[in-house]
Amino acid sequence: MSDIFVTGGAGYVGTRLVESLLEDGHNVVVYDTFYYGNFLPWNRENLKVVLGDIRNRELIQESIPENSIILHLACISNDASFELRPELSTSINRDAFTNLIEAAIKKNVRRFVYASTSSVYGVSAQKDVREDHPKKPLTLYNEYKAFCEPILMQQSIGRFEPVIFRPATVCGFSPRMRFDLSVNILTASALFNNVINVFGGSQLRPNLHILDYINVAKLLLHDDRCVGQIYNVGSQNLSIRQIAETVRDTLIKIDSKYESLELRFKESNDLRSYHINSDKIKNELDFVPSYTIQNAVKEIHAAFIEKRFPLGLDHYLYHNVKTLMNLGIK
Repeated sequence: MSDIFVTGGAGYVGTRLVESLLEDGHNVVVYDTFYYGNFLPWNRENLKVVLGDIRNRELIQESIPENSIILHLACISNDASFELRPELSTSINRDAFTNLIEAAIKKNVRRFVYASTSSVYGVSAQKDVREDHPKKPLTLYNEYKAFCEPILMQQSIGRFEPVIFRPATVCGFSPRMRFDLSVNILTASALFNNVINVFGGSQLRPNLHILDYINVAKLLLHDDRCVGQIYNVGSQNLSIRQIAETVRDTLIKIDSKYESLELRFKESNDLRSYHINSDKIKNELDFVPSYTIQNAVKEIHAAFIEKRFPLGLDHYLYHNVKTLMNLGIK
C-alpha cells in the first residue's frame, strides 16, 4: 500500500476518489481548502486531512509525505473561471504548480499524476482528437492546464515519474455535488424544474463517468507503463443536444411521468466543441470506461429521490464559480 498525497481531495471527484483509495488500504493525505464543505469519511485511521491553500508554499512542503505519490486535482475547476478575478486563477492554477513540483522533488516523491483536462483542445472540427492534437485553450482554465503540462514533463529526473491524463467532462453523483457540469445540470434541470434547458446544442462534448475517472486515476498511480505519458480519457462523444435527449430518454425509462419533459434551447456563449479519441489508454493500459451517461442520470435521480440535494438546484454550493464568488476568495 502507498502513501498518497491528494490535492483537492475534498472536491467533486476527490471526495469519492479518496474514499476508494482508503477502502483499498492506502494511507491518504488530503490537502484542501474545503470551500465547498467536507464530505470525507473522517473515521478512517489511514486518512490525514490538511486544511490548506495550494498557494501556501511552506505548508505544502511540510504536508507531503516522503517517498509518496502525488495526485494533483486542486484548481479553480471549470471553464467559467473567467468570471472570477484573473489573478485568482493565475495564482492557483499556474503559479502554485511550480511550487508544488519543487516541493515534491524535495520530498522524493516517486510519481506525480496530474489531472489536466480534455478542454485544452478548445474548438476542433477533427472527428478524433488525439493526444498530439494542437492545444487551443479558450479560457484561463484551459490555458493554465495546458501551460502546466510541459512543466511537469520536463521534471522527469531520476526516479521522479510524471504522468498526465486529460479527462472528459465528468458526470455522476458525488456527496460534494456539482450542477455546473453538462450531464449533471441537464439532469438536475429536469428533476427540479421539469424542463431541460439546453444552451446551444451543436457543441460536441466527450463525457466520463465519475467512477471511470476514479478507476483511471488509481490505475495511473501504480501502473509503470504510464510513466512519462499523456492520456485522453473519455467516452460517448455527443453533442449537447444529444446529451439532453439521452437524459430525457433515461428518465422516461425510470418513470413514465417524465414523458412530458420539454427541451428548451437557448443561445450559449460557450464555444468549446471537440471530439476526443481515447484509444491510446485502451491500447497501452487496457483501460476502457465501464460506465455511461445513463448510469450518471440514474445515480443523480436516485440521490434526488433520497433528498440528497436539500439546498436546491441553484444554491451556490453546487456551482464552483458561484461558491468562490460568494465567499470572496482571492
